[in-house]
Amino acid sequence: MRIRGDHTRLTIEGRLDVRTAADARSVLHRAVDYGHGDLVLDLSLLDSWDATGLGVIMGTHRRAGRGGRRLVLRDVPAQLQRLLVATKLHRILAIEGYVPEAAVSAPS
Repeated sequence: MRIRGDHTRLTIEGRLDVRTAADARSVLHRAVDYGHGDLVLDLSLLDSWDATGLGVIMGTHRRAGRGGRRLVLRDVPAQLQRLLVATKLHRILAIEGYVPEAAVSAPS
């Protein structure tokens, strides 16, 4: 996993899972704490995430809210959108470019 960017926009590459969660949490929380306005998290290069990775995203969302900021997920891959729909988290998280059809239809 690799995270690059600044305190307003970050891109996560690779896997966000139990092995990478601590490092990701540290980077994301630092971005929330030292930035202003929306924190955009580009997930277009994210290969996969597990429940721990999803927990990191939700923790960052809560931390941003407490700090008067908003976490915005951008370019969420279709399979991850389906997971957000299945867990109903798409109703809580700000998802830019959300495509409802991609979230509910099976891959071709």
